[in-house]
Amino acid sequence: MSAPLSVPPLLIYGCGKMGGAMLKGALAGGWPASRITVVEPHPAAELLTLQREAGFALNPAEPALAGLMLISIKPQMLDTAAEGLSRCLDAQSVVVSIMAGKSITDMERRLPQVTRFVRAMPNTPAAIGRGITGAYATEALSETDRAAVTRLLETTGRLEWVASEALIDAVTAVSGSGPAYVFHMVEALAKAGETLGLEPGMAARLARATIEGAGELLFQEAETSPAQLRQNVTSPGGTTAAALEVLMGENGLTPLMTRAVAAAEARARALAG
Repeated sequence: MSAPLSVPPLLIYGCGKMGGAMLKGALAGGWPASRITVVEPHPAAELLTLQREAGFALNPAEPALAGLMLISIKPQMLDTAAEGLSRCLDAQSVVVSIMAGKSITDMERRLPQVTRFVRAMPNTPAAIGRGITGAYATEALSETDRAAVTRLLETTGRLEWVASEALIDAVTAVSGSGPAYVFHMVEALAKAGETLGLEPGMAARLARATIEGAGELLFQEAETSPAQLRQNVTSPGGTTAAALEVLMGENGLTPLMTRAVAAAEARARALAG
């Protein structure tokens, strides 16, 4: 990503794992450290080291107004943090929230001076620059605002804008929670290998390497559909075809995943009230 693009002052409010990933992404993506402020009451050793190396402001007594604020605190902390957040915002500020379950309406009630909101849902591969984020923006954002938000969110991977805030719950169910589904698939595949007599450590290594390699193939063959990639490794009447008869059957993986994602979306809607 090119660095010369002008960027607004960025304030990251809450810098745990995801906030830290966004901070590292911003720095790596060309956001000048001189235009970054971090507010984190309990900074981890890693954050303190990064601050010494990069030189961004950390917990200043009076944070300057944020042109762009990333709220990365636990959702249940919003009420407690609202006063501190308000002191750093004015009518020109853009607020990007990655708090799960907190709607734009929730934020409007607590930050009435702000009209420019983005609700976003990244996922944990953001920590290695391979994440994907779904985001929704209020109509008050200008093209310049949206460009700045896009620049920030793309520093940790890909970005998809959705047409309505309600779809953020679906994003949460598919990609926000999705890495856990993949990790569980590794567990399940390894356990299946054990039932066939493989030593547990070997079964785990085989399963893990298989998912890693398949994921990388998906990335490198981006123009090829997953269905075609599946067909490429499926010989008629072969071992893969036998397994897929089970996985693609009436009670196979697709209906199971549909139920799982629906449960995640329902829980996301419940958390949002």
